[in-house]
Amino acid sequence: MPQNQFQRMMFALMTVIVTVHAYVFYSLYVVNGQTLMSAAGQNTVLGAIDSMGGVYMLGTNLPIWAVVCIEFVLAYTLEIFVGSPCSFRLACKVFDPAKTHPVLFETAIICATVGIMCPAMSFLAAFLYYPYYAGFSILTLLANWLKLVCFNFPFAFFTQLFFIQPLIRTLFKLIFVRGKEKNPENAQTNG
Repeated sequence: MPQNQFQRMMFALMTVIVTVHAYVFYSLYVVNGQTLMSAAGQNTVLGAIDSMGGVYMLGTNLPIWAVVCIEFVLAYTLEIFVGSPCSFRLACKVFDPAKTHPVLFETAIICATVGIMCPAMSFLAAFLYYPYYAGFSILTLLANWLKLVCFNFPFAFFTQLFFIQPLIRTLFKLIFVRGKEKNPENAQTNG
């Protein structure tokens, strides 16, 4: 769908903005919410995070906005340099983009992206959220990574396939295709 490097970067930006917020919510509320509330003796997740002084990351407690910013920078960088290019190449190995229905080809790209980004971001999260106060062990890191992949992969697959990517593709078409339609002579020379 994106036609040039700028559009690819904007598409990745839009995707990562939605995805990072979804994952921070999922991680804090769904996966760790009960643990946070019981550890802090609070009856809400936000109350627990506030009473603990933030979210534990990199051996210290950080505000939620800092967690979102750190994860955003890592996810966007990984998406631009690894996720997008590799997922497109993987999809092209299975399907010919010229002969395959666009919905099937886009679905293949989404599945390949999840297959690449979920383990990679889970590995980074295993480092970011590692319990450094207990000392460092590579086996603990690998166990935490495997646990995160098991938690994140189903969420990543279903949200990307049925919610995030359809939303981003719709917004992308509204922004970039509508811009082409308003200037028909530009659409013909660039198209």
